[in-house]
Amino acid sequence: MITIDLNGKTALITGAASGIGLATVELFARAGATVALNHLADDPRGAEQVERLKSLGHKIVAAPGNVAVPVEAETMVGKAIDAFGRLDYLFNNAGTPATPAPIPFPELDRLTEGFWQTILNTNLIGPFRCAHAAVPALRAARGAICSTASIAGVQGSGSSIPYAASKAGVINLTRSLARALAPEIRVNAVAPGFVDSPWNKDWPADRKVASVERTPLKRACTPQDIAETAFFLLAGNSMITGQTIIVDGGLTL
Repeated sequence: MITIDLNGKTALITGAASGIGLATVELFARAGATVALNHLADDPRGAEQVERLKSLGHKIVAAPGNVAVPVEAETMVGKAIDAFGRLDYLFNNAGTPATPAPIPFPELDRLTEGFWQTILNTNLIGPFRCAHAAVPALRAARGAICSTASIAGVQGSGSSIPYAASKAGVINLTRSLARALAPEIRVNAVAPGFVDSPWNKDWPADRKVASVERTPLKRACTPQDIAETAFFLLAGNSMITGQTIIVDGGLTL
């Protein structure tokens, strides 16, 4: 249950057409914040969710744009800030595995230059682009940034080597930005374990079952589990910065 009153506050959440991003939009909206929902311009789910949430009485602004594209990412952030007149919270959630099913780590020949660039531009450089563009507004509001990392970046696992490397980069970027932007802006990350979401709908069923079986809490994470942690890191505590919180049901114990 969200008890924090965020009326008058604003949030920009990237990669929010579904899954973790959408769940986080809903949390901020229910707390009274005005929320910019970022989605790819050609993804119909984004516009559909904006209209659905507006129909429920929430204060939602559409923020189409691809964080993987230079200038487009910064323009998207700028337009959201202009629409708000301020920015309090940025959740860098947009990401991609760039593959419908995991690539076994020994299969190095499948890791092409294009594959690497797609992942790094979206998962690592994208969060930097958005953070950089948002810094003046966040500094004025003494706001906060949270990014979606992954346990893949902690232990070298996940859908591919480039994906794991990109998420390790997010963890390091979080620490570096926390130092660079203090004391006005706090910067943290959340590292999900296996999340039952549209992202991994094409993963082999046996891999999903094995992840749950290895998890002490015996269930997959939900988008809501991750959203609650991102909400806490952004709006629920003013003395946490430079940290990556693992939310995996104990999978990495």
